[in-house]
This record gives sequence, C-alpha cells and structure tokens, in this order.
Amino acid sequence: MPLVTSTEMFKKAYAGGYAIGAFNVNNMEIVQGITEAAKEVNSPLILQVSAGARKYAKHVYLMKLVEAALEDTQLPICLHLDHGDTFELCKSCVDGGFTSVMIDGSKHSFEDNVALTSQVVEYAHSHGVVVEGELGRLAGIEDAVNVSTADSSYTDPGQVQEFVERTGVDSLAIAIGTSHGAYKFKPGQKPQLRFDILEEVAKRLPGFPIVLHGASSVIPKYVDIINSNGGNMPDAIGIPEDMLRKAAKMAVCKINIDSDLRLAMTAGIRQHFNEHPEHFDPRQYLTVGRDNIRDLVKNKIVNVLGSDNKA
Repeated sequence: MPLVTSTEMFKKAYAGGYAIGAFNVNNMEIVQGITEAAKEVNSPLILQVSAGARKYAKHVYLMKLVEAALEDTQLPICLHLDHGDTFELCKSCVDGGFTSVMIDGSKHSFEDNVALTSQVVEYAHSHGVVVEGELGRLAGIEDAVNVSTADSSYTDPGQVQEFVERTGVDSLAIAIGTSHGAYKFKPGQKPQLRFDILEEVAKRLPGFPIVLHGASSVIPKYVDIINSNGGNMPDAIGIPEDMLRKAAKMAVCKINIDSDLRLAMTAGIRQHFNEHPEHFDPRQYLTVGRDNIRDLVKNKIVNVLGSDNKA
C-alpha cells in the first residue's frame, strides 16, 4: 500500500466525529510502537516529522522506516512535515515523497502568512501533496518551535475564512489554548480550551478540517516514573483527555502528539536502567521504550481520538 494524503481521512473523521492521531517520529522504535498500536486497533495514521527529526535521522532513513511500516501494517498512512517554516523546506519534503506538509507562517503578519502559505500550496498541490496552514500562535517549546506566552495569541475566527479562501490550504491549525512541550500548565492552573473559538471557526468553515497542535496530556505516570528513577521534571499538567475527546467530536480532524511519546519512551528506558543497571544492550532497554509507545498510542486511538476500526 502506498502512502496516502490526509484528504479522505479527514472527510471520514469530520463526518464520523473523531480525529486522526498525528504522531511525531524520530527513530525506528518510535515508528514501530506507533504503527503496531494502530495495527492492533485498525486505525489510520499520520506519521509526522519535524525539521529537527529529519536532520537527526536523515530523510532517506525516515522514508525507508515508513515504507517498512506500510508493508508491515497495510494501514492507510500519511507522511506529514510538522512545522515547516520555509518554502524551501516544504519543497524538499514534497520532492522527497511526503504526502502532506505544514507551512507555519504564524509568526508573520497576516498578509505575509497568506503569501508564504499560498506559495507552498501552489507547489504542493501541483505534486499531489496536501498542505496544512496555521493561524494563531501556540506558546511553548518543542524542537524548533519556541514561542513565549507573551507572544502567543488565540486564533481570530474573523480571519479564518479569508485565509483559507486566499491560500487554498487543505486544513488549518488553530490556537485555542493548547501549547507545545511538556510544561503546559503549572499545578493549580486549570487547563481550558477555548471551545467558543473552535465553534465559531467551524461555523465560518463548515466541513473544513481543523488541527490541534500541542495536544499531549503529559501522562502523570510517566512523569512519576522518570522522577522516581533519577529524573528531575517539574510538576506539570497537560491537556485533559476529555477536552481532546470533545474537540475530536467537533471540527478537529487531526490531533498532534509528540511530548507524550517522548515521556513514554524515556520513562521506560529510565526504569529499565534502574532495575537492570548491568544491561548495555540497546535492544533490551529500547524494547521497553517501544512497548510504552505502543501502549500509549493504543490508548490515545481508542479512548481519545476515536479512530479505532476506521482504517
């Protein structure tokens, strides 16, 4: 089965009131854990690659890993560039076999964002590749994304229709209260997504797929395992899973998950080394990390996204 775009995935997800998980990948074990989970519960998948991951693992290695996942699972899989910030980066991924790219022009003015996004859309569409744009800025730090709270901003629903019509994007990432990275909210703070903004966006863009970035829930058990095995992560609260379920039943068709994957793998490796300090075989400790990834993704698909049995 070849790679697919997200077009049909999103049509079915919007109509069915569920979302597709977009999981960031960096190495073989992460790809295996994600795709094994999806195969178990028969879910479509978006595997996404940041510029940092592409630099770390190299484009050709990532492509071969995804090709292996396609052959092994026979699932519909879309390969997506996460947070492309230049035309050149998006073009490189289009030319290199990605079926979806994100151009993040949210740091620019509205007009400059429109111009940059339109340039990427024109090139990508001419090669059969779909494009995700972004309006509004999420706070937080993750890979090359670094936005302070002061510089973050909610999406203005009054701009979304004009942006989509002028650029021709296929999906739109909006800012409604999620944030990048693991340190989203301090204990005592109450996470709250702006569902009023999401509802207004959906009214202005009926049937159009909306994307949530920064949607990891910072699973407490993984943070506890890391800290009880030599880690020093400060207490933090992620996005409650019931809020993500609500968003998935509305206009949100794609939910991005990265930090939870990192926490799950790190927790497994730290715990393994604490229990078996004599081990030095990567196959031993990476197996535990991969198992954690598989369990996490399976839970997300079944209990948060609702995309099980939708492949």
